Amino acid sequence: MISKAFQNIVTQMAEVFPKRFGIADSHGLVLAYNGFEPSDDVMEDLVSAASNSEKLLFKDGFTIRAMSNKPYAEYVVYVEGTDETAKYCCNAVAVAANNVRHYYDEKYDKTNFMQNIIFDNLISFDLHQKARELHVDCDIPRAVFYIKATGSGESGIYEVVRNMYPDKEHDFVINIDSNNIVLIKELKEALRDDELEEMARSIIDTVNSEVLYPVVIGLSTVAANIDELNNSYKEAQIAIEVGKVFDDEKNILSYNNLGIGRLIYQLPIKLCELFLREVFQKGDITTLDDETILTINKFFENDLNVSETSRQLFVHRNTLVYRLEKIYKLTGLDLRKFDQAIVFKVAMMVHKYLQSNPMKI
Repeated sequence: MISKAFQNIVTQMAEVFPKRFGIADSHGLVLAYNGFEPSDDVMEDLVSAASNSEKLLFKDGFTIRAMSNKPYAEYVVYVEGTDETAKYCCNAVAVAANNVRHYYDEKYDKTNFMQNIIFDNLISFDLHQKARELHVDCDIPRAVFYIKATGSGESGIYEVVRNMYPDKEHDFVINIDSNNIVLIKELKEALRDDELEEMARSIIDTVNSEVLYPVVIGLSTVAANIDELNNSYKEAQIAIEVGKVFDDEKNILSYNNLGIGRLIYQLPIKLCELFLREVFQKGDITTLDDETILTINKFFENDLNVSETSRQLFVHRNTLVYRLEKIYKLTGLDLRKFDQAIVFKVAMMVHKYLQSNPMKI
């Protein structure tokens, strides 16, 4: 346990600094101390104050400092008194404890191990060797949820997701940055896409209700074993990227249901540009105005049905036919012909993809 390592630091530091001090976790539980443990109420106030700052603070006669507040203050050092000795003691204990924590995380922390897997920081041999050391089951199915905040600024979604999945032995919440969180969820068995989407919906509803922050979630295919986790992580990322371009109205995006957008995403940029030049030999798609684009989209939505499209657009059938003729003259593609309509639809998606400044993963 890391508390034993912290207690060892406190015991050694107590010989140097004639102060009473200790280390507590983010819930106010004192993990190590040298003979003095503040009351629960006082400890709660100290942790709350330290959690909102990276600097040394004075509170209720104590000197306090969070060992790290990114993404949250996991541990807090407290020292009785506010004099210079208390300040030196608090800083020294925080630095020493932080070093031990980093070593502990690297050697024993399963979340850190999972992070190294999805970031592809481990070769296969080291991965399995480390898994045995940490008693991590290599052959149990896991799903990756990539949770992305769509707003700006500090979102607070990490705490929400971490509280939803507190079992650090089986479910792993990894903080990429303040707006990007990865959840690796251990499963008893491989779940269907709709079951994974139900879990994602639960996360979105909880985040929306607790921090009022909009998020989208990318879902991977289920990784059958630990060797597939890195690939599942990439799939969840791709689901976010592709969905951002082609399904921006959705907030749950499954890699298994990306359709033709996934195919387009895999194409080289140069090939996409060449395809557009080949399709639009008579005129570029950018020459079409908003009204024409709306007409095209509605025509596709209604399966190339002229009567139904004109009804939904509140225009006469002849008006719609005129617009389709206009599109044909501008682009050389007759949308009333199925094969040309398919080419045009794909070309529109490719154009939208290029306009989105795609980031290859």
